[in-house]
Order: sequence, then C-alpha cells, then structure tokens
Amino acid sequence: MLSSRAIRIWSSIHTWTSLISTGFMLLLCITGLPLIFYHELNHALYDEVEPAQLAADAPRANLDTVVANGLAKIPGHAVQFMFWDREEPEIVMLSIGKTVNSDPEQNRIVRLDSRTGEFLDEVDFRSRLIFVFYRLHVDMYAGLPGKLFLGLMGLLFCVAIISGVVLYWPSTRKLDFGAVRRERPRIVRWLDLHNLLGVVTVVWALTVGFTGVINTWADLIFKLWQNDQLVAMTQAYKDRSPPQGPTSVDEAVVAARETMPGMQPSFVAFPGNPFSSKSHYAVFMRGETPLTSRLLRPALIEAETGKLTDSRSLPLYAKALLVSQPLHFGDYGGMPLKIIWAILDIVTIAVLITGLYLWVARRRRARLPSGRVARQLAPVDVQAASFQRKSG
Repeated sequence: MLSSRAIRIWSSIHTWTSLISTGFMLLLCITGLPLIFYHELNHALYDEVEPAQLAADAPRANLDTVVANGLAKIPGHAVQFMFWDREEPEIVMLSIGKTVNSDPEQNRIVRLDSRTGEFLDEVDFRSRLIFVFYRLHVDMYAGLPGKLFLGLMGLLFCVAIISGVVLYWPSTRKLDFGAVRRERPRIVRWLDLHNLLGVVTVVWALTVGFTGVINTWADLIFKLWQNDQLVAMTQAYKDRSPPQGPTSVDEAVVAARETMPGMQPSFVAFPGNPFSSKSHYAVFMRGETPLTSRLLRPALIEAETGKLTDSRSLPLYAKALLVSQPLHFGDYGGMPLKIIWAILDIVTIAVLITGLYLWVARRRRARLPSGRVARQLAPVDVQAASFQRKSG
C-alpha cells in the first residue's frame, strides 16, 4: 500500500513527465495515424503504373535485365540498392544515385516488374504528403538530433504511463472498473474518463512507446553494425580496389538463395555503399513467416567472382530493431491489425488531451478565491485524498 508521501511523489513524476512529453506525443500520434495505412494511402492518392496481370507462378526476370532497364531511364547514374516490395512481390525497386557512394537521401527511386523486368515508373516519394507525415514522425526534419530528442520524449512518455498505472489503483480501488461519476463536478468526470482510457490502452501504449524509442536509435544501431560485424566480415578485403567488371547481380542473388534455402531476398546493397564493401554485393535475405520476414541475414557475395565469402546472423541489438519496427506500426498482421492500431492510436490521443485538460483546469481553479477547495478536485489531490480516506 502506498503512503501519502509516495503518492505525492508518483503524482509529481506523472504530472511532469506527462507535461513535458504530451505535445510531442500528440504530434507522433497524429502523424502516426496515416502512417499505419501508408501503403493503402499511396495507392489511393497517387497514380502508379500497375504491373501486368500474370499467373502467380510466373517466372522472375533476370535481375541484370531489371537493372539495365532501370538505368536506361536514368543514364549516367549507378544503382545503390535493389528492394523487393514485401506486400507486392511482383514489384522490385531500384534506388539510384549519381555515383555508387553518393548520398542515398538524394537517390531516385524507380519501380519495375519483377517478372518481366519492364520499367513501370519513377516515384518521387519525397513530394508526397505521406512523406511529410513520415519525416515529422521520425525526426521532425531535424535528422539524428531530432530522432534522439523524440526518443527522449518517448522514454518520458513510458515513465508517465508507468507512474499513471501506479496511481490508478489507490485512486479507483473503491470504484467499479470503468466508472465515470457523472454526478460529480466536470473535472472529476474528466479524471474518470482519463483513467478509463489510460488503463484500457496501457499495454498498447507502452509497447508502441518503447518500440518507438528503439526506432529512434536506428541510425546508431546500423552504424554500430557497420563498424562491428560488417567490418569483421570484410576485413580481409579492405585493401581491394572496386571491381572493374562486377559479376551479375542475378548470380549474386542466386548464390545467396543457395546458401539460405527457404529464404527470400529483401534487398541488395551494391558494391561501394555503406551496407556492403567496395568489392561485395550484400544480399539481405528474409524468412517467409510474419516474424522471420522481418529478420534479415546478410550474405556477402564477391562482386568479381560471384562467390559467397561470409554470412552471419545479425546481432541481437539489430534484431531487436527489426522486430520493433513492424510492431510499432502494426503492419505485420494485415488490415485487421492496422484497424486495431488506428483505434488504439485515437484513444491514446484522447488520453493525452484529457490529461492536458486536467492540468489546465487544475491551474485555473487554483487561481480562484476558492482555490483550496478547487484543488481538492484536481487529479493529483483527488488521488491523494482518496487514498488517505481509504487507509485512515
């Protein structure tokens, strides 16, 4: 049983962590809502060339043909990455830069039919409204400092949730679960509503909040992997010059498939970019189940010979990041889970707004001549007074 002093301490923790993080959490919840349906919104709002209707077992095009057809639309450039669309496997995308090691943030993205190799279109994702939501949600257009700052706000949000749970039992243990005391003053009704919505979403909010914090460390985690495992995998080849005539990317993917049967390619990093080496293709393979499809295993294929030189499971910290990403957006269970995620997101917005209202109302009431009485109706003091009555 918590003492009155403990309740005051937890109340202060809950109040201040909530106040500091609420504005940013509202931003993340509002911008995160359309991101849950980013794939569907892209299809609904923007015209994209659809791939041809072919049989499900139609053979795949030679990947060298795919690369050649993509580069034919942007001559004088270099492919840095090749991606397969998880939700539309008939589409393969090329990320093309001015050179093999130019800034990938400035790359151009082309879509091709993975079965025929035909060029579909070039997509400028950066011009789309969904990309604006994405940047606001991920880093507020502030790069790594913005990500780390939002990560800090996410940690405060998690502390606010935990402290709210600690305070919930002492303040409501003599009430029916979910009770909203309509006969009481407005501030008490709002407090009951805030408590109800908060306890209903507590597990989801903690899950999404904590996975969001992990996602803000993505740049640092990948940099750690590059400086740790990738360096170890390519150490013996660090002094090699870039290949003058690299082997077929199609052969590199075939070699990776043979090494990891039952897995599918997720993306290929071409020689010269930070996810491979100067002399290797890095083929990142994924599983086929809802969970293993999010976990990647890189295979380094020597660009001159087409032979596998190394393949290792990603370290635990990288796996934690990859698992947290789909869990954060709820995009591993199809449309039903996306709808559930959206509803819980909206409820969390209501929790944040009601919490902000309670704080503002308490401040206003405290300035009134009858402030002493009014303060007894404020959220923190209601909880403390309630506990004192029940324990005394």
